[in-house]
Amino acid sequence: MIPRPIGAHAPTAGGLATALSYVDLVDAGAVQVYVSNPRAWARSSGVPEADDAFAAGCAERGIPAFIHAPLLVNLGSPTPETVDRSAGALRHALARGTRIAARGVVFHAGSAVDPALYDAALRGLREALLPVLDEAGEAGVRLLVEPTAGGGKSLAAKVEELGPYFDALDWHPALGVCFDTCHAWAAGHDLATRGGMAATLDALAATVGPDRLALVHANDSRDGCGSARDRHQTIGEGTIGTAAFAELLSHPTTSGVPVVVETPSERHVGHAVDIATLKALVKGVTRGLRRTRR
Repeated sequence: MIPRPIGAHAPTAGGLATALSYVDLVDAGAVQVYVSNPRAWARSSGVPEADDAFAAGCAERGIPAFIHAPLLVNLGSPTPETVDRSAGALRHALARGTRIAARGVVFHAGSAVDPALYDAALRGLREALLPVLDEAGEAGVRLLVEPTAGGGKSLAAKVEELGPYFDALDWHPALGVCFDTCHAWAAGHDLATRGGMAATLDALAATVGPDRLALVHANDSRDGCGSARDRHQTIGEGTIGTAAFAELLSHPTTSGVPVVVETPSERHVGHAVDIATLKALVKGVTRGLRRTRR
C-alpha cells in the first residue's frame, strides 16, 4: 500500500501563517485552504512574502497543499454573470495556487438550476472552463471537480455523472477529481453498507479512469443517504460510520491520494481527532494486508 498524506482544511483568518500553525497543531500531512472569502466574489491578492513562506513551510514539512475555490462558483449557471465570475474566481485561485505551489484547485461541479437547462449548462461549462483548463495545464496546477450532494440539477453528483462532465471538456489532462464522501452519500451512494464504499470507488475509476482522482474529502454525514444535504460530521459519529472509511483507505483507487477532512471541529482540538481516526484505520488496513500475505 502506498502511503497517503492525511490532513485537514485549515483556517486562514490570520493569513496563511495561521494555516501552517494549524497543520502542526493537528498533525496534518496535507492541507487545504481558502485564499479568498468562500462566500463572496471579492478576491484577495494575498501577500507575496506570506505566499512564499507558506509554500516553503509545506515543502519543509513534506505536505501537499490544495486550494478550495469559493463556494459561489457555478459554471453551469443560466446567469452569464455568475459563469463569468466563477471563471474569474478559478483563475484567481490558480494564480494563488501557482504562488503557493498547490497541487490543485477544488471547485464544485455546479448546477444547471433547472433540469430543462442541463444540456445548455454543459455547453456553457465547456465554453467557460476549457480556456481555464488550458491555463491550469500551463501553470502545472490541476483543477479538481468535486461532485456535489445533489439537489437542483447538479452537473455531477453521482460519480457516474462525471462521464458527461468530462466529455463536455474533452477529457482535458488538467482536469482531475476530488471525491467527497459526504457528498457521495447525500447524492445516493450507499457507502455505509458493507462493500458500498468500494463499489462507489470502483464506479468512479470505471467512469473517469484510475488516475484522475487527486484528492479525497473524508467527511461523515449528519443526514441520511440520498438526503441531498451537505452537512458534515465527525468521522464515526455520523450516518456513514467508521467501517466505510476503512474501505475507502484500503481501496486501490485511493492509494497514495491525499485525504483531507472538513468535519466540524468545535468539540475537538481542531481536526486532530478525525486525522488520528483515519491514521488508525490506515494502520489497521496495513496490518490486515500483512496477515493476508503471510
